[in-house]
Amino acid sequence: MKIDLVKEHKDYYRAALSPELTQFDGAKYVSIEGKGEPGGKEFTEKVEALYPVAYGIKKLCKEEQCDFAVPKLEGFWWVEGKRDARSTSRKEWSWKLLIRLPDFVTNDMHAKAVAEVVKRKKLNIAFETALVETPRKKCVQALHVGPYSEEPGTIDRLLSFVNEKGYKIDGLHHEIYLSDPRKTKAEELKTIIRYSIA
Repeated sequence: MKIDLVKEHKDYYRAALSPELTQFDGAKYVSIEGKGEPGGKEFTEKVEALYPVAYGIKKLCKEEQCDFAVPKLEGFWWVEGKRDARSTSRKEWSWKLLIRLPDFVTNDMHAKAVAEVVKRKKLNIAFETALVETPRKKCVQALHVGPYSEEPGTIDRLLSFVNEKGYKIDGLHHEIYLSDPRKTKAEELKTIIRYSIA
């Protein structure tokens, strides 16, 4: 039996077009950090290292009869000095890319998967991946439909909603990529934009 994290955590992988408040339990991920424009050299290299590690962990789990489907790519985005990313060069954007994993994945599984990726694919950058956990948090979110370049409009609606409700942003800009940009028209891309709040 294969675990489908997207089906098990349906609320985590869906959002309305209008801003809404929600809450999520903590979760476990394999992640990698970097800096620079999305789609740039460093970004591409690290995505190409992150997925093999995730699939390596999946392989180890399958061998232990606890297989799972690798879910959607996610990303946390920020700019040093708390500057607004919308008015900052994309070359200065920092990011942490993540892929969610089942809670039973261990540090030992991650280490073994990394070693295998480095051995077989010669991707030493895999050593930069880490197993991380996020805490339970209250969030505001909305579904953005369209090109990534048009996200500022959705972000503005989210920030206005947060202010109206008397909350404040208490975390990084978080995106979940429901669509594959290699297979989906820009105007049809679906991205959840989410912020933890206090």
